[in-house]
Amino acid sequence: MAKVAMIGAGSTVFAKNLIGDILSFPELADAHIALMDIDGERLKTSEIVANRINESLGGKATITATLDRREALVDANYVINMIQVAGYKPGTVIDFEIPKKYGLRQTIADTLGIGGIFRALRTIPVLLEITNDMEDLCPDALLLNYTNPMAMLCWAVSEWSAINTIGLCHSVQGTAEQLCHDIGIPYEELNYFCAGINHMAFYLRFEHNGRDLYPDIHKVYEEGRVPDWNRVRYEMLKWLGYFVTESSEHFSEYTPYFIRRDSPELIERFNVPLDEYIRRCEDQIAGWQSLKAKMEAGEELEVRRSHEYGSLIIHSMETNQPRVVYGNVPNEGLIDNLLQGCCVEVPCLVDKQGIQPVKVGTLPPQLAAMMMTNVNVQSLTVEAALTGKKEHVYHAAMLDPHTSQDLPLDKIRALCDDLFEAHGDWIPPMH
Repeated sequence: MAKVAMIGAGSTVFAKNLIGDILSFPELADAHIALMDIDGERLKTSEIVANRINESLGGKATITATLDRREALVDANYVINMIQVAGYKPGTVIDFEIPKKYGLRQTIADTLGIGGIFRALRTIPVLLEITNDMEDLCPDALLLNYTNPMAMLCWAVSEWSAINTIGLCHSVQGTAEQLCHDIGIPYEELNYFCAGINHMAFYLRFEHNGRDLYPDIHKVYEEGRVPDWNRVRYEMLKWLGYFVTESSEHFSEYTPYFIRRDSPELIERFNVPLDEYIRRCEDQIAGWQSLKAKMEAGEELEVRRSHEYGSLIIHSMETNQPRVVYGNVPNEGLIDNLLQGCCVEVPCLVDKQGIQPVKVGTLPPQLAAMMMTNVNVQSLTVEAALTGKKEHVYHAAMLDPHTSQDLPLDKIRALCDDLFEAHGDWIPPMH
């Protein structure tokens, strides 16, 4: 019986999908799902949801819930991390509102940019505490990280701990499905090869029955059929020649091209949704409240598989059924023209032997160069979090593509200082 510890399980809607995915495999139906969160009310809702899923699938699983992280981790085989340190309020709200005072606007602010940097500074210390507990209580367990900023968190863990870790995102398979819709190709018949860094990986091959589909994708742009919500990525395709995995709203803040104070018309031209993550958080809170009410009213819960990789990895490792997933792992000879040791997103074979990343080789130089503008920020943020040197936070912000194109150096430093003050104890003291 595999034990799966879910840390941050109060993220009820997301936990619901993962639990349903895991328990829907007959070989995993008797798993022990150990739920842990620091919010007792949200944890209780997740426990009700987990038990309802278990009952609908035959009731073979063991479901436990605890506010004690160490209790959840004891003898775990798999640990799924989905925490949000400081939550929507005050954490996310601060990451948006303080930069706004400086005229710096963001869309998602959880991966790069000034918001991503400070989200990492809040989250990395807690994640390292989790790995410390894992080394004590379940040293052979696999840590599956779903929390952003993905690359920074996984990079920090690989530098800090011997715990086996993979970072998981749904942007690779999700974007592939979107592109299939745009060009009228069945997703089930698609073949692709993708590599890069999280939220900035590119499809190096995109094929159907051996036929290159990139001409079809270019036609979407040339014929004016680009979906309104996807203008940024199609514009980058025009200039780079490859399609990026992460959404247009995310990608717009990883570069200096789309959210600019000196060119506000770009916001409308490329349909960039400013403050998008604030709206999503509010929708997620409403979704949790709705689910909570339904569970308390005894409504039936529908269980449908999601396209998340987590359950597939657990199933492959438990059954030895081989699969290929896309994961975020240390760049140990995987991509030649990215910084060795940084966190890269590449295909990974999974079976009973665990996670086996695929060597990609050399990326097209323009893609690697663009990724390095993000890797530089990640590197300095991880260094700041691991050493406690505040100066490297300023350096990371100075090199961030979006922040640096809008603010002069003295304003960047002042913005960082204001964010440190606003976040208070959520970020450990730095020197």
